[in-house]
Amino acid sequence: MTGVGSTEPSATLVRRATVADEPVLRELWSEFEHEVPPPPEFVETWEEEWADVAADIDGRGIVLLAEEGGRVTGVLRATMKRAQTWHLSLAHVRASARRQGVLETLLGEAVREGEARGARRLSLHVLTSNTVGVAVWKRLGFETDMLYMTAGFDDLTARLDRAPGETFGSIHVQTDDRDAVLQAVDRYRPRIAGPGGTAVGEPRHGWVAVYDEVCERDPTLLQRLARELSYASGSVVVAFTIERETAVGYSIFDRGSSIDDYLSVPEARGPLPPGDFVAFEANPRVVARVTGADPAAVRSVARTAASPAELPPVRELAAQVAALMGIEGADRGYAG
Repeated sequence: MTGVGSTEPSATLVRRATVADEPVLRELWSEFEHEVPPPPEFVETWEEEWADVAADIDGRGIVLLAEEGGRVTGVLRATMKRAQTWHLSLAHVRASARRQGVLETLLGEAVREGEARGARRLSLHVLTSNTVGVAVWKRLGFETDMLYMTAGFDDLTARLDRAPGETFGSIHVQTDDRDAVLQAVDRYRPRIAGPGGTAVGEPRHGWVAVYDEVCERDPTLLQRLARELSYASGSVVVAFTIERETAVGYSIFDRGSSIDDYLSVPEARGPLPPGDFVAFEANPRVVARVTGADPAAVRSVARTAASPAELPPVRELAAQVAALMGIEGADRGYAG
């Protein structure tokens, strides 16, 4: 595992470590272990680490020490792997010597040694919790090739034993013209989904609800049907979804165009890039403009969170969000 360095030029001297350097090597290793604690499965004693370090000193790999004024300021250890890969096992620069080019000096010597051994790539492991180290390695051109992931048995077993939650949804057209909604459903639904039942409710508070046996199980199909109904009617249409009993979502369409999307747990459908999390936050101004909802109430109720545990139960939350818009029945599906 690896630490951090700098980009400024350095007059640092680099030499190969010998077995006589064990005391300082142990000191540097201890510094790194304290600064970037490894996960439990990687915890080692110095005696276990020293066996690998000694083997690399003996020629299996390479162990380099950086010195300035007779004081050791950093260490780098690398070992040859398969596929012409030179693997960086440890890189650490003392805090007092950082931002002086020590890491780059060590890396330069390590790369020359790796090339001499036939390597063409340098690999390394870095903990995601080591944010400074991750930033440094990315700046130096390293890219993520794979992810190492862990899960505790207790949490994993609980998730495996948990039955998959139900996914369902409904569509709500802002109109009192039920016949027009029926005609639009009959026209557009066959293009989107296979055989299945569809129920169109009576107008309630200026909305007509549509429940579809097939589309409700797939948020993408439900949104496609909602878009078509909005385009056909020229009306505001809201597609509500409850996904795996975990997250509440809605998509609002106006004359066929998507104007707002909300998902209470943005990563319920899978991991997202950091900037995409906010894309699933409700837009109170848009909701207020097309439904008459109170913007402050939208901000208070239609919240997002990293976990369902931080929010009300999903059906309760769905009913609360729908009530802001004057919609009923968003907490049930076709069979409800």
